[in-house]
Amino acid sequence: MTGVELTESAARHVRRELDKRGSGEGLRVATKKSGCTGFAYVVDYADEIGSGDHVFESFGVKVVVDDESLHQVDGMTIDFVKTNLLNQGFEFRNPNVKDMCGCGESFSV
Repeated sequence: MTGVELTESAARHVRRELDKRGSGEGLRVATKKSGCTGFAYVVDYADEIGSGDHVFESFGVKVVVDDESLHQVDGMTIDFVKTNLLNQGFEFRNPNVKDMCGCGESFSV
């Protein structure tokens, strides 16, 4: 198991958002059944860390992954990219993905 890591850009973004929010343990990353290929990423704030969670840290920011999702995201790097003022967001580099749907919304492992 290698875990999930954030790039420095992603960690800075998450830290800024957590500071604005005023609470939270870190970034929660999970998967859910979705789309035409199988799974989609679910990203939210981690307000608590449960007994079934795995915690990884990058640049001082925690990434929390539940046990069920870990095998689908293990080894993934999350970046935060800005292409212009209006278009920004997380980019997932997941070595486990075998196929993605055409719209990029779902993937299979």
